[in-house]
Amino acid sequence: MTDQGIQQMKSYEITYQEDGVFLTVYPPVGYLNKVNQNEVLNHIAKKGIQGYNASVIAEAIKRRDGKPVKIAEAQPEKKLDSTVDAFASDDKMQAFITASQPQGGGSGPTFEMIVRALHDKGIVACINEGRIREFVDNPVYGTPVLVAEGVPAVNGKNGSLNYLVDIHKDRKPIIMEDGTVNYKDMNLIENITKDQKLAEVIPPVPGKNGMNVVGTELKALEGRPAVIPRGRGVYLNPEGTELFAEIDGQLRLVDGKINVYSVYEVPADVDNSTGNIRFIGNVTVRGNVLSGFEIEAGGDIEVDGVVEGARLRAAGNIILKRGMVGGGKGELIAGGDIIAKFVENSKVDVGGDLRAEAVMHCDVKCGKSIILGGRKGLLVGGLARVGKLVEVKFLGNQMFTTTVVEVGFDPHLRERMKFLRTEITSMEEGLTKANQAITLLNKIKTNTGELSLEKRELLAKSTRTKFYYENKLMEYKKEIADIEEKLQHGASGRIKVLGSVYPGVRVAIGNAMLYIKEEAKYCSLYSDGADIRFASL
Repeated sequence: MTDQGIQQMKSYEITYQEDGVFLTVYPPVGYLNKVNQNEVLNHIAKKGIQGYNASVIAEAIKRRDGKPVKIAEAQPEKKLDSTVDAFASDDKMQAFITASQPQGGGSGPTFEMIVRALHDKGIVACINEGRIREFVDNPVYGTPVLVAEGVPAVNGKNGSLNYLVDIHKDRKPIIMEDGTVNYKDMNLIENITKDQKLAEVIPPVPGKNGMNVVGTELKALEGRPAVIPRGRGVYLNPEGTELFAEIDGQLRLVDGKINVYSVYEVPADVDNSTGNIRFIGNVTVRGNVLSGFEIEAGGDIEVDGVVEGARLRAAGNIILKRGMVGGGKGELIAGGDIIAKFVENSKVDVGGDLRAEAVMHCDVKCGKSIILGGRKGLLVGGLARVGKLVEVKFLGNQMFTTTVVEVGFDPHLRERMKFLRTEITSMEEGLTKANQAITLLNKIKTNTGELSLEKRELLAKSTRTKFYYENKLMEYKKEIADIEEKLQHGASGRIKVLGSVYPGVRVAIGNAMLYIKEEAKYCSLYSDGADIRFASL
C-alpha cells in the first residue's frame, strides 16, 4: 500500500509489506518535492508506526536515492481519513480547500466535511456546491481547489446626453488655394426650427452591490443623473427625457448650456432707417454699417459689407466679411473671436482670437491670439496687447512705422485686477462704516435697554451690509490671487513672424522689452528672463 506526501510530485512514500514497513525518499527535482526529517517523522507519528528506526530514516533522507529502506517491522497499516483545510484569498473574493489523501483505507472527504471546514474559517457566502460535489466524486489531494467566488460590485453608470445637433461649430475661416481667405462660406450658424429635438437624456444605470466569500456586502457606486444643460429658448418634455427648441433661431452652447437665440437680420445697411440695434441673439447685416451707429448682440454679429466708424459689441463672435474702416471712431468688442478681412484705425477688444488679413493703426486688446494670414498677414501701427500669441507675415513695415506689441499678459485680466482693487478699497471703507454703526447702536442698546424701531432697522441693515462686504471682500481677494498667479506665467507668450519684422517695432513679452533695430525674417520671438530672444521657425 502506497502513501504519497504530495499527489502530483512525490517526495517520499511509505509502503507496508510482509517483511516490514519501508520508506522511499525520491531525489529532488529542482526546488520541487524536497523533504526534511521532521516532515517524515510527523507523518510516521500520524500513521502510528511502531518501533521505527530514526537513524535509518535520517540516512534515507540524506541519500534520497529513490531506494526503499526498511524502517520498522511488519505491522498493520493504520487507517487515516482525509482532512480538509480551507482558506480565503487576501481580498476575500475567493476561497479554496486543500484535502489530504486518506491512508490505510481511510475515508475520503465528504460534502459536509468540506462545508464545515469552510464555515470554520468564516467562509459562508458564494459557495459553489456543484464544484464541491464534483470534488467529492473526483478528489484531488494536496492541491488547492477553488470552491467559492465572491460577486464583485458593479458600479452604476452616470446618465448622459445624446446631442442630436452640432453644438461645436468650427469657427476658422477657409484658406483658399490662392492664399486668399474665404470669410463668406464658413457655415457658422446651426439653424434650429421650433420644436426641433436637440438632445435626449439617457438615464443613469443603477449599481449592483456585490458580496465576498465571508458574507460582507460590497457597496456599488450609484450612477448620477445627467445635468440637463437647459438654457434660453429650449424646453423639456413632461417626462424630462428630451430637450426641444422653443423658437426658430440659432443654437449656441454658452457656459455649458444649450441656448436657442433668434437671429435678427438687417437686409440692407445699418443707417437712419434702422437706428441702433440691440438684440439678445445674433445679428446679421447684409449691407454696411455706417459711421455713428451701434450694434449690440447677446450672440454673434455678422456683417456682409463694410463697417465704418461704428461700434459693434457682441457677447459671442464678430465676423466682418469685408472689414472695417474705423476712421479713429470704430470700435469692435467681442466676448468670443473676431474674424475680419481687415481692421483699420479702430479700437478692438476681443476675449478670444483676432483673425484677419491685416490690422492697421489699431488699439487692440486680445485675450488669446492674433492670427494674421491670407495675402497680407500685416500688423502695423498702433498698439496690440495680446494674451498668448501673435502670428503674422509682416510686423511693422518698410517705412519703420511705430508699432507696439505686448504679449504674455491678458489685458482683460489687468483691467479686472485694477477694477477689483478699486472695489476692495471702496468696500473696506464701507465695511468700516458698517462696523462703526453696529458698535454705536449696540452701545445705545446697552445703555437704554432697547432700540427704537428705526434704530433696529438700521442695525439690521448695517449687519446685512457688513456680511455682504465681508463676503465680497473674500471673493474679490481670492480672484486677485488667482489673477496674479495667471500673470506670473506671462513669459510663455510668443511672436511668430512668417515674413519680416521691421525697425520701428517695439516688442514686450512678459516683463522683457526689445526695440527692433534691424529687419529680421522668418523668426520667432520669446522671452528668456529679462531678454527677448530670436529663434528660427
